[in-house]
Amino acid sequence: MRFFIALEIPTDSRQQLETVQQELEQIIPGIRLTNNGKLHLTIAFIGEQPDKLQGDLTQVLQKAAQGISPFSITPAYIDGFPSLHHTHTFWVGVKGDTDKLMVLRERIKDGLISLGLDIDERRYVPHIAIGKMNNNFSLQPDQENKLQALMMDNFEPIQITSIKLFESIPEEPARIALPEAAASLQAGTQSVAGGGFHTHNTLAEIPLSLP
Repeated sequence: MRFFIALEIPTDSRQQLETVQQELEQIIPGIRLTNNGKLHLTIAFIGEQPDKLQGDLTQVLQKAAQGISPFSITPAYIDGFPSLHHTHTFWVGVKGDTDKLMVLRERIKDGLISLGLDIDERRYVPHIAIGKMNNNFSLQPDQENKLQALMMDNFEPIQITSIKLFESIPEEPARIALPEAAASLQAGTQSVAGGGFHTHNTLAEIPLSLP
C-alpha cells in the first residue's frame, strides 16, 4: 500500500475554504482545484510499503495522540510549492494551536523512524493544498496582489479532533482534481497527490482526547 497520515478538514471549515478556491479560480485561470470535499492537512507521506505495516502505523498514531487534546487552527495565508511565483501547488498556511500540531508531527516522525522508514527531513510547513498548476506556471504581480487581498478576510478556526491513516491508490489522470493524502473504516474517495490522480481509503482514525 501507499500510506500517508493527515488531519481531515471538517465540513463547516471546508465551506469557507471553498470560497477561497472559487476566488482563486477567478484570479488564476486554468488552476485545477482540489476537491473541496476531500481537503486535509498532511502530516507525513510514507509512500509504498508492505500492507502488513498498517497495524504498526496505527500504533504509531495511537501513541502520538496520547495526551494531546483537540485543537484549532485558522487559515492565514496563501503560498505555493516550490515557491509562490513558480508554483505547481497552491496551499493555505495556518496559524493557531500550531504547537500541538508540531508536537503531533514530531511524535509521528519519531515513530516512523523507529519503524525504519525514510522520512522527509525538509522543514515541515503545515498546509492545506487547494489547487495545482502545470510546471511552467509563473505568477504575475497583479495576481499576487489579488492573492494577498484574498486572505484578508477573517476565517473561523478549524477544529481538529482526530488524526487519520490513509491508503493512496494511483490511477490514470481523469476528469477531476482532488487532494493528496491524509490513524474508522470508510469507503474510498478520489484525490490528487504529487500532481497525479488518486483514490484514497481511510484505514484508521485515532481521536484526540483530553490528557
